[in-house]
Amino acid sequence: FIWLLRKPKTPRRPAPKKPSGNQKDPVGVYCRVRPLGVEDEECCIEVISNTTIQLHAPDGLKANRNGEFKETQYSFKKVFCIKTSQMELFQDVAKPLVDDLIHSKNGLLFTYGVTGSGKTFTMTGSPGQGGLLPRSLDMIFNSIGPYQAKRFVLKTDDKNGMEVQNQVDALLERQKRENQPTVVPKTPSRQRLDPEFADMINPEEACRADGVDEDSSYSVFVSYIEIYNNYIYDLLEEAPYDPIKPKPPQSKLLREDQNHNMYVAGCTEVEVKSTEEAFEVFWRGQKKRRIANTQLNRESSRSHSVFIIKLAQAPLDADGDNILQDKNQVSVSQLCLVDLAGSERTSRTRAEGNRLREAGNINQSLMTLRTCIEVLRENQMCGTNKMVPYRDSKVTHLFKNYFDGEGKVRMVVCVNPKADDYEETMLVMRFAEMTQEVEVARPVDRPICGFAAGRRQKNQAFKDELSRRLEERGGPVDAESTQSVMHQLLQNLPPLPASEITDPHDDVTLPRLIEVLEKRHKIRQMMTQEYNRAGKMVTQDLVSKENFIQDQRGQLGEKDKTLHSQKTEIDRLEKKSKMLEYKIEILQKTTNIYEDDKRTLQQELESREQRLQREQTEKRRMEQRMQGMVQDTKHKWEKECERRVCAKQLEMQNKLWVKDEKLKQLKAIVTESKTPSDQRPAPDKPQRPSRERDRVPGEVFKTRGGGQAVQFTDIETLRQELPTGSSRKRRSSEGNTAQGGDRMEGDWTDVETRCSMAVEMRAGSNLGPGYQHHGHQK
Repeated sequence: FIWLLRKPKTPRRPAPKKPSGNQKDPVGVYCRVRPLGVEDEECCIEVISNTTIQLHAPDGLKANRNGEFKETQYSFKKVFCIKTSQMELFQDVAKPLVDDLIHSKNGLLFTYGVTGSGKTFTMTGSPGQGGLLPRSLDMIFNSIGPYQAKRFVLKTDDKNGMEVQNQVDALLERQKRENQPTVVPKTPSRQRLDPEFADMINPEEACRADGVDEDSSYSVFVSYIEIYNNYIYDLLEEAPYDPIKPKPPQSKLLREDQNHNMYVAGCTEVEVKSTEEAFEVFWRGQKKRRIANTQLNRESSRSHSVFIIKLAQAPLDADGDNILQDKNQVSVSQLCLVDLAGSERTSRTRAEGNRLREAGNINQSLMTLRTCIEVLRENQMCGTNKMVPYRDSKVTHLFKNYFDGEGKVRMVVCVNPKADDYEETMLVMRFAEMTQEVEVARPVDRPICGFAAGRRQKNQAFKDELSRRLEERGGPVDAESTQSVMHQLLQNLPPLPASEITDPHDDVTLPRLIEVLEKRHKIRQMMTQEYNRAGKMVTQDLVSKENFIQDQRGQLGEKDKTLHSQKTEIDRLEKKSKMLEYKIEILQKTTNIYEDDKRTLQQELESREQRLQREQTEKRRMEQRMQGMVQDTKHKWEKECERRVCAKQLEMQNKLWVKDEKLKQLKAIVTESKTPSDQRPAPDKPQRPSRERDRVPGEVFKTRGGGQAVQFTDIETLRQELPTGSSRKRRSSEGNTAQGGDRMEGDWTDVETRCSMAVEMRAGSNLGPGYQHHGHQK
């Protein structure tokens, strides 16, 4: 093991090779068809083969457009029908990207489609049907699990780089993080029960990557952001909640690092050590994501979500024991899993207010992505060098490095086969067809360092051999303890007498020595017997205890079996309980959505009731006003009718007076014919009825100065004609009447004159032919 003691210099890391112009791959575009919501619903998509689908225009659309939309076919790298499982989709789409991530290559995977087409289900999944994201996490930790570095040994900096700490600094930081107080949750509401990773994927579906570098240590960092209204927000940012004055989340900015790669400045990156921990972090951010209820989707994503998995790979030193303390040797690769919000038409969703603004920003960002793809295709096919408008949207600006050749790009187009989404689906198909024509430079392998391979395995073999030899030796022997035990035993024996013999005839020393040795021998035998008896007792005690232990072990085994069965039952019940709680949470969420809708409808109903009350009040006010106007009009017409009745009465009185006058004239004429002219008395001048008594007076009211004013409600005009215009008639009448001219006064009207002449003509007809002829001439 002399090679383990050597500390060679760190070899220089070779510069990464730039991809050549001919090493390009087209963007991998896949299509997934979701099942219909209703079995008898009209379908507009037919899967022709595993790479081709065909669109059928709905019957109503054909009739309206006169057959403009015909059956069209679109080809993809692979088409997944409605019966495809989540595992099959992961094997074909995401597994190669995860394998490239472990081998220091970047990757981008995003789902695209109209709203309600199954993008979030494809990316996240549901309990029992885990999506691409949890399966990718599971594959990563299944592959690098034994080779993970300790927490905080690899640490991210603020400039999209990676730092290397020694074991002591990492330990201090771990202790510091453990002693930190927990941050108060941002929302004070009840914590929802998150689905566990064990409920998402079955253990039989676990997979791992091949060819993992064993001479490197790995650390996984995850971050979760959303792009809402073209602003970037950190979904993992922990901020204390202020119930008095809550602060809105702060948006993040995009920066460019020293390698010209785009990253989100100030974004939270969490180091995770297991699939369960990573999935828990993901779900913590998922609860902050913005979703809303629309006419087309009950849980519609109102933002683009980006889950970034960053894998740091650092080589081991020459000993194969610790990480090489050189940050330039650390390789960082990342996999971006993007769930794009669905494009939607406001005429179908009937969005208003914030929903309308969100839909506009979503459609604008997707249009920018389409424009960038069109410009890339034009530059590659026509040889032009137009500027790609990455900066027009945060989505395209963040991932511009992938389209420039920093990793593989794959897209899953999710479609809904129902006929209502035909036009939107056709636009999605055209975009997918155009995206397949864009080529991205193929990433190259990046070697870590020039150390010999197999360092970790050799170091582990050395540690195992050293442990084995120590176990064979049974540990070190303590010599001092052995000597103390022997000295204590020797002190329990009788002491030996002096054994020096100076006289050959000494008969005392040897017998005395023999006697002491015999006593010591007897004591030794007694001690041996005592030790043997104690040993037997200990052996019997040990045997009984071993038997008791065996019995206890048997009972313990039975109890273990019982506990295992009970634990299995408890696990099953806990999983069932978690599943039910998850369903309850979904139902509670649906109930909250319906309650929000109910509250909105109640507010709308209250506003309409208030409007109705205002209209009724206005109606009552209008009715009162109309009643006043009717009363005023009625009063006015009553006065008008009274005036007209009075005028009619006056007219009838005038007619009666005229008739009386005519009768008097006729009587006078008849009397005149019988009485001589010199005996006739002078007739009295007739008196017409006065109009002053029939005139309707005006209304009298008081003025501000204290006086009185008259407001006339009617004006009557009396027209009187002078006798100049009818002088001829009057002279003729005077000649015929022979002394009756003094009764024809100038203040008579034409109507009265004509009436008088008519009476005279009738009277003349009774006087004879001469007078009748004269009246005819008149």
